[in-house]
Amino acid sequence: MSEITQAFVLAAGLGTRLRPLTEELPKPLIPIFQKPLVTFALDHLIGAGVNRFVINTHRHPELFEKFLASREYAGFPVTLIHEPDLLETGGGIKNAEEHLSGKAFLTYSGDILTNVELQSLIDEHFRRKNDVTLALRHTGLAAAVALHDERVVDISNRYGVKGNFDFANIAVWNSAIFQRIPKHKKISFIPIIAEWIGQGARVGGVAMNDGKWFNISSRTEYLEVHRTILREDWKPDFVNAPEWPERVASSANVDATAQLGGCTVVGRNCRVGADAILHDTILWPEAEIASQSCLRACIIRSRKKVMGIHRDVDI
Repeated sequence: MSEITQAFVLAAGLGTRLRPLTEELPKPLIPIFQKPLVTFALDHLIGAGVNRFVINTHRHPELFEKFLASREYAGFPVTLIHEPDLLETGGGIKNAEEHLSGKAFLTYSGDILTNVELQSLIDEHFRRKNDVTLALRHTGLAAAVALHDERVVDISNRYGVKGNFDFANIAVWNSAIFQRIPKHKKISFIPIIAEWIGQGARVGGVAMNDGKWFNISSRTEYLEVHRTILREDWKPDFVNAPEWPERVASSANVDATAQLGGCTVVGRNCRVGADAILHDTILWPEAEIASQSCLRACIIRSRKKVMGIHRDVDI
């Protein structure tokens, strides 16, 4: 069985489509049943044999610094790289070069939630001696990658071949990629791979349509991932925390007369007053809900105080 021990986790995105939820908290740190989104990526990678992480940041880097103050996760070392100017995916990889040894590495988007089988992607990369191997899916979002006989032959119609898969935001790379990305340049890796294909690179792809794959890019998708986890009693094998998914944090103070219905989640140190009604509502840590308030399909950010009647709003 092939092994990769290092990974670059991309966590520097702007989270624009999730605003206002991401105004004060980077998207990779938003909680899913009390667990920060990026930690699913880290747990998944650990389960595949990764034991060293590099994570890039852009917005609110101090929150990543606080969250990973010990510079480790689950006992494995973490290096944080701040990008004052956003470098996009290709520039971000190049910026991490000195922290990734001259061996193959994984890239993994810090804002997706999935349990696809990573080992099959790693094995395919080494079996075919690829330069790059992309995880692909039929996502319904796009179909920019043309895959034929496990070989990527076009991306974004550069060579006139219609795409049939979407990139699933996970890939395996050989260190040769660093030679192809200019320094200190804001650039996606998509045109770099597309050009490399034309020069004879071995770019592989693995269709990974089994398992769950959540791209949480809107409040609707954020609420729906919680509903799906509850409805299907879904828990990735790589999540070891026995209490997850935790609907009501043990440190929350919920009045005995409050009613919590549907897919309602109450975060750490939250306070819910007497006779409050919460339905399909998610409270981030330290949110406070006044007595007799009624909230339906709402998301309340950390340290916000809410009273009254609200529906389908983010506060």
